This record gives sequence, C-alpha cells and structure tokens, in this order.
Amino acid sequence: MIELILHHYPTSPFAEKTRLMLGYKNLPWKSVIIPAIMPKPDVVALTGGYRKTPVLQIGADIYCDTTLIADLLEHLQPAPALYPEPSKGMARTLAHWADNTLFWTAMAFNFQPKGRDQVFNNVPPEAARAFGEDRRAMSSGMTRLHPADAAAAYKSYLRRLSDMLDDWPFLLGEVPCITDFAMYHPLWFTRVRTSVLADILNATPAVLDWMDRMAAIGHGTMNKFSAVQAIAAAAAATPLPLKDDIFQDEHGIALGSRVLVSSESFGHEATEGELMAATRMHYTLRRTDERAGTVHVHFPRIGYSLKAA
Repeated sequence: MIELILHHYPTSPFAEKTRLMLGYKNLPWKSVIIPAIMPKPDVVALTGGYRKTPVLQIGADIYCDTTLIADLLEHLQPAPALYPEPSKGMARTLAHWADNTLFWTAMAFNFQPKGRDQVFNNVPPEAARAFGEDRRAMSSGMTRLHPADAAAAYKSYLRRLSDMLDDWPFLLGEVPCITDFAMYHPLWFTRVRTSVLADILNATPAVLDWMDRMAAIGHGTMNKFSAVQAIAAAAAATPLPLKDDIFQDEHGIALGSRVLVSSESFGHEATEGELMAATRMHYTLRRTDERAGTVHVHFPRIGYSLKAA
C-alpha cells in the first residue's frame, strides 16, 4: 500500500487544492504540518531547497508543485479523473491560468489592509512582519497588482466563472476536473481566510453554489504524522524505479549531470542534484541528505528552470 504523506499547513491555498484532490480521489493520506515561512529544515531535508507548500512524499520520492502532484494522483487513482476526455487539454490550460493569473489577482485583493488585518488578527506583530518579509523574498522580481486593480479584475473573473456554470454544475461539465480544483483554492482563501472581503462573491451566486459543491468533496481520510516520522520513512525507503520515459533534452545537459532546478517565478530557492530524468512533463533529481538519505525529487517542467550546477 502506497503511503501518501502531505507536507502542508491548514491555511495554504495550494494545500487546500491538494487536500480536495486527495478527497476526490478517495486516497488516504498522512498529514505533516510544516511552518508557513522559513526556516523549514525538515522540508528542505527532503527537497534540498524547494520550500513552497505543499510537498507530497511517497517514501523516498518527493513531489513538488501541485501541477505535478495532480498528475501523480491521476496515475495512482485514474478514477474519478482529474483530466476527463474530451476536454483534458482545455482543463489543463485553464488550470494553469487559475494557478497563476487568478491566484495572484485574488491574493492581491485578499491582502489589502482589511484582509491582512483579519489574517493577522491574533498574530504577534513580529510574526506578521516575518510573514511579510518571507513573502516579499519569495516574490522578488514579480509584478504586484494594486488592490484596487486586483478588485476590478477579480470581479470580472468571477463573472466569467459564473458564465461557465450556466449549463453545468462544474466548470467544464457534470463532474469536477483539474480546472475546478485550480479555480477553487484562491476563492476559498477569500471566503475562509479573509471573510471580511467575501462580499465580492455575492454578486455571483452561481459561483458560491459551485464553491459549496467543491467544499462538500472534503479531504478524505487523513491521519496525523510528524516530520521526524516522514524523514525516517524517506531514509528507510528506496526511490521508486523510474519509468523508461523518453529523455527530452532541451538544454544540452546529459543525464547524470549535476543540475539546479528552481521555480521561474515565485520562490526561487533551487534544488541541486543529479539529473535522473527529463521527460516531456517532469524533471527528476537524485540527492542525498544526512537525515533523509537518498531521495528522488520531482518537478514539473512547465514553470521550472533547469541549468547545470
């Protein structure tokens, strides 16, 4: 039985996306709660540098980014499908837009002063400052929307989502797909974490009804797990055999080379390791940690850069 270990924290939007996908797939999982900001020594022991949330672990295999996690869950449990035919290309494209454009628009709206005050209402001032400094470091070089511009765009996006729900209970049909999970989590943050701003959702009641249907999916069967247990599980395991996927060389870097993989935008911390796979969809790096042992760290190709170490 494959043991799925999710490294996350409760208020992370992308973690909520993953928790719902696990519930939809009816896959039991173990929950390791991690810090929202650096330092994250237990996470980095597994990933080698990657620090975004969430991370999914299977033994000595570490999967980074919810795009790749979704593909993994689809492989482990094909039904119900996250990428149903005949719209899987459309579903992937819309999910990518949601995880980027919609997400950052929603966050710019959510973290205007009123929303920020609610998020940090019971947090010591020094902790709130630390969070802000952490996120500024993660988003260095990114263009940030002004809250007023974000509000205007967010309202337009919500109306477009409402239009998509005119004929179906979910965004692309009778059942949820990856588009629904990617569109949902930024709106979930507005509704749950910055509820003082959630009136923006009231103009699109069809979206609120859809959000209720998504929330009803739930998180499935979860058991608590500790970071110490997760690292011990990695150290006791051997990375899963890699499939004989075709090596897609776009960089002139041979398999077996020492490389760095990092996000192209948010959270630039790189992971260094030996390049084990570079397929059409993902990279795999092998690295060794004194606590976690030898692990394979997996990244999606889209959104991540590869270079020689």
